[in-house]
Amino acid sequence: MASQLALTFARQLRVPVLMTDLSADRISSALHWIDEQLKKQVKRRQVTSADADEIRSLVTGTTDKADFSGCDVVIEAVYEELTVKRTVFAEVEPHLSEDAILLTNTSSLSVQDISAALLNPGQLIGFHFFNPVDVLQLIELVPSQETSDSTLAKAQTLASLLGKLPVVVKDAPGFVVNRILTRLFSEVLMHIDRGANPTTVDHALDPLGLPMTPLSLLQFIGPRVQYHICQTLHVAYPSRYHSSSSLNAIVTLNLPGYLTDQGTISPEVAALLPSPSPVEPEEIRAKLLSALEEEIRIMLSEQVTESREDIDLCMILGANFPYHTGGLTWAR
Repeated sequence: MASQLALTFARQLRVPVLMTDLSADRISSALHWIDEQLKKQVKRRQVTSADADEIRSLVTGTTDKADFSGCDVVIEAVYEELTVKRTVFAEVEPHLSEDAILLTNTSSLSVQDISAALLNPGQLIGFHFFNPVDVLQLIELVPSQETSDSTLAKAQTLASLLGKLPVVVKDAPGFVVNRILTRLFSEVLMHIDRGANPTTVDHALDPLGLPMTPLSLLQFIGPRVQYHICQTLHVAYPSRYHSSSSLNAIVTLNLPGYLTDQGTISPEVAALLPSPSPVEPEEIRAKLLSALEEEIRIMLSEQVTESREDIDLCMILGANFPYHTGGLTWAR
């Protein structure tokens, strides 16, 4: 994700972008990835060779955090672990001016908790992109209780300059998109863990025209990443978010996911599951949609967003939910 963000900032804003990581080798790998992406974009005629050369020259790397002195914006995209994110900001904050803004790309952690170790927590705001960054247009803007009005205004302007649509959401576990997607994953995995036929469960929502089945999307996100998000939501809302034994086993065994390359349940995963019982897809579809409707009602009561329309916008622009449905709150 960090490499995608660096390329996006350089291409859209045409400003210098400085990357950092744990080692020079990791930085070199990131810069190589950016170079390869620019070559592909030139080949597809998405950018000219001259533009690619300019963008490439704007992105550099360092392991010395003092080099961040003078930066106007710092964004982190490290592993979803609170202590890791706090450490990253603690290393760069002393080198920044009071006018700089700090952005966290966290997908589920509390922005308030991340800001707790900062000298000036008002400079931090959640700035959550979606993968792939160059395709999905949403940025969830997540102010903490300490985020200053100036930081929020700068973040809104920055998102627009990046060609994204910012939606301000409450600092609640999972924000909007991941809270809803994780409720879906939770329900799907709960039925599978309890013995429902996994193929039937995975394809129950096909009539809605979703771009990917839940298990395909989980595999795209990555089991380890999604497991961490699932556990975060399970801790926050244990009665509604299932802690999946099968997903835990997949992560422990370092399997790529539930599915083979052909989209069928892999034999390794099948061996982890109960013997499948037949189930009607209409029954599963009704249960999945009922759970999502419940979560949306709760989110609105908690004022995670201002309206159902905001939720629909987030799901369409951040999760590629089909436009023709009008959004999740209208889907049946």
